[in-house]
Amino acid sequence: MSKKLHIVSLGCTKNLVDTEVMLGRLQNYEMTDTSTEADVIIVNTCGFIDAAKQESLNTIFNLDAGRKKDSVLVMAGCLSERYKEELSQELKEVDIFTGVGDYDKIDELLALKQSRFTPEVYLIDGAERVVTGSTYHAYIKLSEGCNQTCSFCAIPSFKGKLNSRNLESIAKEVEGLVAKGYYDFSFVSQDSSSYLRDQNIPDGLIHLIKRIELIEGVKSARILYLYPSTTTLKLIKAIGDSPIFHNYFDMPIQHINDEMLKIMKRGFGKAKTLELLNAMKALPNAFIRTSFIVGHPHETEEMFNEMAEFAATFGFDRLNVFSYSDEEGTSAYTMEDKIPSKIINARAKKLGKVASEIEIESLKKLIGTEILLVIDGESDEHEFLLSARALNWTPDVDGEIYVNDREIEEELSYGKMYRARLSELSGNHLLATIVGNA
Repeated sequence: MSKKLHIVSLGCTKNLVDTEVMLGRLQNYEMTDTSTEADVIIVNTCGFIDAAKQESLNTIFNLDAGRKKDSVLVMAGCLSERYKEELSQELKEVDIFTGVGDYDKIDELLALKQSRFTPEVYLIDGAERVVTGSTYHAYIKLSEGCNQTCSFCAIPSFKGKLNSRNLESIAKEVEGLVAKGYYDFSFVSQDSSSYLRDQNIPDGLIHLIKRIELIEGVKSARILYLYPSTTTLKLIKAIGDSPIFHNYFDMPIQHINDEMLKIMKRGFGKAKTLELLNAMKALPNAFIRTSFIVGHPHETEEMFNEMAEFAATFGFDRLNVFSYSDEEGTSAYTMEDKIPSKIINARAKKLGKVASEIEIESLKKLIGTEILLVIDGESDEHEFLLSARALNWTPDVDGEIYVNDREIEEELSYGKMYRARLSELSGNHLLATIVGNA
């Protein structure tokens, strides 16, 4: 009888890719959603901000409390890497610790029942993944680490400098997934617009776009996490000219006030930000997602109001709001003039309301239009609704569309693209009628 495995992936989609690599190494295990019956439990943790760290620890404690005797609990990923000395000594609940360098060696660690922290970050290079959550979409990791020095971010302290994957390694992975039926891809990293700069190639993403366009079977793609100081007008044009890559721009700008951007050590100012955003906005069917941080040390009420006004009026399609988290190892951690949590919470609430309003406005603009969408399955909302997403949206991030009617005779298939007419907005969900095959 095969042993049972329960695995939890926390944090970002880059973590998800690493979790899928571990699943690829552990295919001899039987997967179970019930942790109490698992022989091996793995938690791939996030260590980015306080809330993520607490979620990771709570997950460990909860799983440990209910696990069966003689099971093995593994703590992997960013939190484990960032605090490896402290956690290895204090977290007695965990049997095996590993960080961000040994995802493809997880089977060896389990066989040896041994903790290990390889100094280098793990870059996929031919490893087999078990893609989860979709039969047609996969995330592709471009690089690890980051060369930026943002005041609030601890990632470079435990993931190091930028380390880009070889372009052909990425193409080979995409080709392998296409052969398995995948046709939609999201390319991710900490700073995607710096891809290949560590190899002295300034236009790495443009090379990526051209290479992926050569792969027969790739029908849809998008790039996540552009960084303003390394995003160029040339890159934006290359995305706009591509027949495969959507005019989808996920560029976290974090603030818009010039002085605050300088304090955050972002390496760019308001003028550069506006130049890039306006170039993106000018492209047909452009979709722009960003994020802002509220409550960074030295942020005045005037600075915040400038950001809130800009967020409300620019025309973003989606907006993430993050409350400043005081992270040791960052330059902001030692700054004076910290903003009280009560003020941070109030600002986050105000900007969160703006985020909700701009999403609704973005959705309203689509009413009456025809789009390409993919049906993912039955909706949790109602048995007569199907859950779908616009093809250019990122899965599980940009929202869900309800399919409630069709004008074609054939039965609808999950994971397949269709042409759909968007009829109305119900809450924050668009309703769609399938009108034809893509």
